[in-house]
Amino acid sequence: MVAVVLALTYPNLPSLDILTDYQPKIPLRVYSADDHLIGEFGEERRAFVHIGDIPEVMKQAILAAEDDRFYQHGGIDATGVLRAIIQNILGGAKKQGASTITQQVARNFYLSPEKTYLRKIYEALLAFKIEANLSKDQIFELYINQIFLGHRAYGFAAASQIYYGKPLKEITTAEAAMLAGLPKAPSAFNPIVNPQRARLRQQYVLRRMRELGFITDQQHKEALDQTLVIKREPSGFSMHAEYVAEMARQMVVEQFPDGVYQHGLKVYTTIRKEDQDAAYDSLRKGVLDYDRRHGYRGAEAYVDLSEIKSDQDETLDELLQDFEDSPDLHPAIVLEASTKQIRAYRHGGEIVTLAGNELRPALRMLDSKAPANKRLRRGAVIRLQSDSKNKWRITQMPDVEAAFIAADPQTGAIRALVGGFDFNRNKFNHATQAWRQPGSSFKPFIYSGSLEKGFTAASVIDDSPISIPASVTGSQAWEPKNYDGRYDGPMRMRTALARSKNMVSIRLLQASGVNFIQDYVTRFGFESSKHPPYLTMALGAGSVTPWQMVTAYSVFANGGHRIQPYIVSEIRDARDQVIAQARPVKAADAPLVIDPRNAYIMDSMMRDVTIYGTAGRAAATLKRRDLAGKTGTTNDHVDAWFCGYQRTIVGCSWIGFDQPKNMGRGETGGTTALPIWIGYMKTALKNVPQTFLPQPPGLVSVETPWSSREIFYKENVPDLTPPEPEPDSPVEEDTQNDPIYDHLQQFH
Repeated sequence: MVAVVLALTYPNLPSLDILTDYQPKIPLRVYSADDHLIGEFGEERRAFVHIGDIPEVMKQAILAAEDDRFYQHGGIDATGVLRAIIQNILGGAKKQGASTITQQVARNFYLSPEKTYLRKIYEALLAFKIEANLSKDQIFELYINQIFLGHRAYGFAAASQIYYGKPLKEITTAEAAMLAGLPKAPSAFNPIVNPQRARLRQQYVLRRMRELGFITDQQHKEALDQTLVIKREPSGFSMHAEYVAEMARQMVVEQFPDGVYQHGLKVYTTIRKEDQDAAYDSLRKGVLDYDRRHGYRGAEAYVDLSEIKSDQDETLDELLQDFEDSPDLHPAIVLEASTKQIRAYRHGGEIVTLAGNELRPALRMLDSKAPANKRLRRGAVIRLQSDSKNKWRITQMPDVEAAFIAADPQTGAIRALVGGFDFNRNKFNHATQAWRQPGSSFKPFIYSGSLEKGFTAASVIDDSPISIPASVTGSQAWEPKNYDGRYDGPMRMRTALARSKNMVSIRLLQASGVNFIQDYVTRFGFESSKHPPYLTMALGAGSVTPWQMVTAYSVFANGGHRIQPYIVSEIRDARDQVIAQARPVKAADAPLVIDPRNAYIMDSMMRDVTIYGTAGRAAATLKRRDLAGKTGTTNDHVDAWFCGYQRTIVGCSWIGFDQPKNMGRGETGGTTALPIWIGYMKTALKNVPQTFLPQPPGLVSVETPWSSREIFYKENVPDLTPPEPEPDSPVEEDTQNDPIYDHLQQFH
C-alpha cells in the first residue's frame, strides 16, 4: 500500500524550477561613495553568497549543528531518523526531529512549518527529488542563502552583518558556531534577545565541531574563550547614516516604484564614511555636552520588579526589550539605589555598579525629596554610557535635537548629513525638513547685498540704539538690542560682522532697502516668501533649513556660483548596470549669482569672524586662518547655528528643540553649535593645506588710517576716516534677543 501511495505521489510533486532558477528577493541597498552599506530596505534582509565564497568554518558549523552526514545520505538520514524515533519513544512525545538540510530546503521552499506525519512524508519525497536533480553543493548553497535566522535576516551572510556587523568571510569559529545554532529556533537562540540560551547553543555546536574533527581541542578552547561582540541594534551597517539612507530610499521609490524592495537595486550616495562618522560623532558629543550642562532629569521610565527574585532572572532582559539601545546610551534597570551606590542590570546579565563621582550627576534624583515620577529607585530605567576609560557613567536620552550637513562647494556633493540625534527615536530629518530662524547666521547675506548698494567693508555704521515707534510698526514700538546690551557707536562693517552687531545690521538693511534684500537673498537659494520684507530680517527672523544654509554659504566658498547640492550619485540594478546617474554642474559652470568681488570681500570679512569674532574658537582650535563663517542665535536662545567653510568643504550645524523653547542663558551659536562644526572639520580638513580664494580682477587693496589694508571695488574706494579701536580677543556672540512682530512694516 505504501509503495502504491509513493508511486502515485512522486510524479505529482511540484516542479523544481524555483530551486534550479533560484531568484531570491534581494532588498534595496544604499551605499556610501566609498562602498560601505548604510541602508537596506525590504521584507527580507538577504545577501546572496555562492558556495565557493562561504568560509569553511561556517559550512562546518552548520553541518555540525544541523546535518553532519549531509554529504553521505541521499536526502533522508536513516541513522538520524532511528535516533530520533528512539528519543521520541523514550520521551513519550515528538521531542526530536531528524530533518536533513535537504528536507529543510524542501520545507522552506514548498511546505508549511506544521508538524504532521503526512507533511513529513511529503517532505521526504521532495527531498529525494531534490537530491536526484541537484548537486550537494547546490542544495547546501540554497540552504545557506534561504534559511531564516531572526531579525528579518535570511541566509548566513545577512545574519553575519546583522549580528556582528561584518561580512561572512571575516567570521571566526566562535561566531560561526553562534550563527549555526540559530536555524533550530531563531527566537529562542537569538544572541540579542536571549544571550544566555544562545551561548548554550553555541557551546553545543562547538562541542559537535570538535567531536567531528572540524576543530582541534585548542581551537575549541579558544572559541569558548572568545568574547562575542553582538550588535544590540542589529542593523548590520558599519556607519550611522540612517537619514541619508531614508532620503535615498524616497528618491528611488519615486523614480522606480514597482518592485523596488525585491529586485536588488543598489543606490550609491555621495557621503564618505570618514566624513559621516566625524559628523555623527561630533553632533552626538555636542548634544550630550549641552544636555549635561543642564542637569540630570531622572528616571526614563519604571518597570515592575515585584516578581523578580534574582539579579540574573531572564525576565529582566525581556523587560529591557521595550527600551531600544541608542549608540553609547544603553538602557539599564536599577536593582538597588541609594545615595552611596546604584546597582543596575544591563542586557545579557551584566550588573553595573555606580558609586562616588559616577553618581554625582544623579544625586539630586536619589534624594527622597526628588519628584516621585523621576526619583531613582528599584525598577527605574536609566541610561549608561562608557567613558574613555571604559567606565560606566549615568546619563540620559537628550531632549534637544540637532542637525549637521556638509557639502563640496565646487560640485554640490553632500559629504556628510546627520538629520537628528537618533533616527530610531525621531525620524524627522532636521537637516532638510526643519524650518528654523537663522538668527545672526543670516547676516552675511544682508552684508553681501549692502556691498551691491555701494557699502564697503570699511564703511562706518553707527552701533547705537534704535527705536521704531508704534506708528511705524502698526503694532507695538520696537526697540531691538545688542546681545550684551552694549553699544559702541560708529564702527566699520568688517568689525560689526565679526562682533555680530544687531544695530549695524538693521541700519544696513534699512539703507539698502528691505525689498531689495528680500529679492537679493533668493540668489543664494532662499525663498523670498520665507523672509518677509521687514527690518527684523536683519536679525534672521525668517525661516531656513540647514540644507538651504549649506547651499547659500557655498556661494561664498566657491567665489559666487550657486551649486545644487545632491546626495545620490547613481543607481544600479542587480546586474550592477547603471540605470540612473546624477549629472552635477560644477561651480565653474554653474550660474554666477553674485559678483566674484563681492564673494571675495565677504570671505575676507567672515574669516575675521573665525579669528577674532564670535567664532574665534574655530581658528584657535583648528589652527587655521582659511576658515570663514558666522554664528547665529535667535530670540530667547531658541536656535543656535554655525555655518562656515574652508574652500573645499562647507558645513552647517544647528541645535534646538523640536517644540521651540529657550535652550538656556549662554547657549549661543558660538557655545552650542560651533563645537559640532569644529569637531567635524578636525577630520574633514586634517590633510587639507590652507588655501584662500584667489583675488578676482576689479579689486584694489588700500592702506587705511587704522594701520591695515582694506579691499574695495576699484570704482568704489571711499574717503576713509579712523574707526574705533579693534577688539583684540574673541567676544561673546550677539543675538537677536528681540520680540518679532508679524505686522512690523517696512520703513525707509
